[in-house]
Amino acid sequence: MFGLEAQGNWADFSGSTLILAPGFANIASRSKLDAFGLFTGQVGYAWNNVLLYVKGGAAVTDREFAFFDNTTGLVAANSGFRTEWSPTVGAGIEFSFAPNWSFGVEYDHIFENTRDVTFVNPTTGLVINDTFRSGGDTDMILGRLNYRFGGPVVARY
Repeated sequence: MFGLEAQGNWADFSGSTLILAPGFANIASRSKLDAFGLFTGQVGYAWNNVLLYVKGGAAVTDREFAFFDNTTGLVAANSGFRTEWSPTVGAGIEFSFAPNWSFGVEYDHIFENTRDVTFVNPTTGLVINDTFRSGGDTDMILGRLNYRFGGPVVARY
């Protein structure tokens, strides 16, 4: 079995961490992902009602980086949302349990690299250019319940 897949998703993934450097008391950095898409090719093996597959291709993410005061929550500087392309790989298994019905579990890994990010202070308009590490790659486990419309025509006599 082989195939192509395009998948788009809205998301609300975010993470933050305190900056432990002199002069940055109570300042934290945050990375927020609000959408992503995967464009992949798949290769797999099907036996009876089970499909096992691997996939690879490109991912597109929409991410924002920010520095904020951890006490008040006020944003000191942010990058605005930026669209980035990255490689992605994954694997999954799908089980057909009734005519046209199946469920599956899939793991996907998006490789995200160091990015050059321009930060702007929303109050003063001060621009800061910096290389910012987003905090790592994105790992996802997806559960799916599928219904296939159409299919072979069954003659009834």
